[in-house]
Amino acid sequence: MSVREIPESDHLALLRSRRSASFLQTPAWGRVKSEWRRESIGWFRGEELVGAALVLYRQLPKVKRFLAYLPEGPVIDWAADDLREWLEPMAAHLGARGAFGVRMGPPVVTRRWDAATIKDGIADDAVRRLGDLAPTERSRAGAKVTSQLIELGWRAQAVEGGFAAGQPQYVFQIPLAGRTEEDVLAGMNQLWRRNIKKAAKEGVDVTSTGVPGEELAAFHDLYLHTAERDHFTPRPLSYFRTMLDALGAEDPDRIRIYSAHHEGTLVAATIGIRVGAHAWYSYGASSTEKREVRGSNAIQWQMIRDAIAAGADVYDLRGITDTLAADDPHLGLIQFKVGTGGEAVEYVGEWDLPLNRALYAAFALYLKRRG
Repeated sequence: MSVREIPESDHLALLRSRRSASFLQTPAWGRVKSEWRRESIGWFRGEELVGAALVLYRQLPKVKRFLAYLPEGPVIDWAADDLREWLEPMAAHLGARGAFGVRMGPPVVTRRWDAATIKDGIADDAVRRLGDLAPTERSRAGAKVTSQLIELGWRAQAVEGGFAAGQPQYVFQIPLAGRTEEDVLAGMNQLWRRNIKKAAKEGVDVTSTGVPGEELAAFHDLYLHTAERDHFTPRPLSYFRTMLDALGAEDPDRIRIYSAHHEGTLVAATIGIRVGAHAWYSYGASSTEKREVRGSNAIQWQMIRDAIAAGADVYDLRGITDTLAADDPHLGLIQFKVGTGGEAVEYVGEWDLPLNRALYAAFALYLKRRG
């Protein structure tokens, strides 16, 4: 097996041959993250391209060496009996490119908890975290990958933002494969079904577009309002414009802005992304006024319906925390997502491989001081 740089067109062709891959592994995502140097790499068995990845290089302050970051990647055969065959040539290639260390997020599931299990956990004062609950499903593949990574010298990370902008280890997903709209709706809790019905009765109108025009500006205005209300730091309008331009140019069905209006007033807005059979809810905003018309439920339901129509296997509501404690401020978000009848999914998380131990130690110290 060999690894070398490949054209973005070959990278994209490999992704299109797969059922799904993370949008963070598309060539277009490298253009969104313009503060990082980007490279598409490919794995070759002979002359056959059998894997690909987007690599983002971030320079260590004052030194011309880089952290090589593969968010939610690489796109390789994670079920392989010997991951050394895949990971060692990757590490050698990245080291030759000036990387002092590698960080990756294998798209491999370790555990799942269904909505009923989580609901029971929230009601139990003795349960503080998802890990306190017996999982509905435990993945042998995930355990196998974890053990191999440890054997190969990779280090598990617990990253929250900062230098490498780590991705969530826990997400909430609605399985869609083989299910109709009626099946998915029946799997939701009574409150979700009632709110979807109420939004329809109130005349909430949901539309979508892939063009970054007036809808994007309106989304961003509402997003700023949401950020102020919910106390988070918003991204600038330019970031979302770049997202729509880059991802939309790669595939016209890749990204869309959804807008929910009630009597001419924008009450909710979201950004949805799809790669193959995997659809994501990426960003959302909602108005403090007119909450009673349930625009957030209406817009999510339309996104789910569109994902089903597109043949998606999963609708991904992205990150959740692993806490189920009643006094945790994130609990409301988990409860909102649990109402969809989906499942909490734990991935193996992000892993680091130091290539230059001295520089990697300096990098770890830099992160600690920033944190």
